[in-house]
Amino acid sequence: MMPATDLRDLPATGRGSDYAELSREVKQTGLLRRRPGYYCVKIVVNLFLLAAGWTVFALIGRSWWQLLVAVFLAVMFTQTAFIGHDAGHQQISGSKRVNTLLGRLHGNLLVGLSYGWWISKHNRHHAHPNQIDRDPDIADGAIAFTEDHARARRGPGAWLARHQAWLFFPMLLLEGLNLHIAGVRALLTRTGSSQATKLAEAGLLTAHLSGYLTALFWVLSPGQAVCFLIVQQGLFGLYMGCSFAPNHKGMPIFTKDDKTDYLRRQVLTSRNIRGGRLTDFALGGLNYQIEHHLFPSMPRPSLRHAQKLIRTFCAQHDVAYYETGIFHSYAQVLLHLHKVGGPLRPELEY
Repeated sequence: MMPATDLRDLPATGRGSDYAELSREVKQTGLLRRRPGYYCVKIVVNLFLLAAGWTVFALIGRSWWQLLVAVFLAVMFTQTAFIGHDAGHQQISGSKRVNTLLGRLHGNLLVGLSYGWWISKHNRHHAHPNQIDRDPDIADGAIAFTEDHARARRGPGAWLARHQAWLFFPMLLLEGLNLHIAGVRALLTRTGSSQATKLAEAGLLTAHLSGYLTALFWVLSPGQAVCFLIVQQGLFGLYMGCSFAPNHKGMPIFTKDDKTDYLRRQVLTSRNIRGGRLTDFALGGLNYQIEHHLFPSMPRPSLRHAQKLIRTFCAQHDVAYYETGIFHSYAQVLLHLHKVGGPLRPELEY
């Protein structure tokens, strides 16, 4: 178990050169070089499996066996979103234009998520992970991630915060729907984006939504179509949530005014997940969260090779590097959420 870290005891910016030293070591290994062969194979195989899923859907026709296809497509939607994630971090190509194109095709068209909205949100998270009022991933929303957020709740929101540890995984079933809605809302209200960008994203999102719903209600009965949609989108949201939740939830949280250098800000707030190739595939490389946060543009297959170097560097510089198993990570997330909701449970003493 990682010992609690008092962020007030961390150095402010005097050791920022530690990251420069680590960066030089990593660059010398060549681990930041693009891996076009890997991503070509990855994208082609992923598209083949995604197309195969929809082909089986069309061949089976009006049948409740389609719910098995819904499960498969939930997995494939998440795997497709992982590729969009890599494109957003400029991991795939040295050309920003190519990465943006791949991101929009995988995000907007194939999954139905706004790539532009996600990039804006995710970049802010990477800049200030687990920092109150700066990291949008711990902003006050359906889930309260800090006790101050929980104490401010009233009515149904307070009840939700009291029981959020028990409701966390069931709520993830709605995460897919939430991502779709948030992307559309941001597209309608977002400023700073050119009209051409908005039109391109809107067109791809419309093509996805119209194609998805037309396929469901053309091939299936209305009842089957609704059940397919619930299963596929629900499991997609659950899979996405289970992939991202272990990364930072339950790790040290910075206040808005906490100051520390880039290396420690990224490492201390991140949690790695142990595992082999299957874990790498299932979590889209996000199990190497520390390496990913330190070097966001590092291609996914290079992360596992950078781990030993980075873990050794952290040990030499007395920076806590935390890694655990997937189920232990979920337990820590739930314990954190339970503790956050504690002040709203009058039967306990806080």
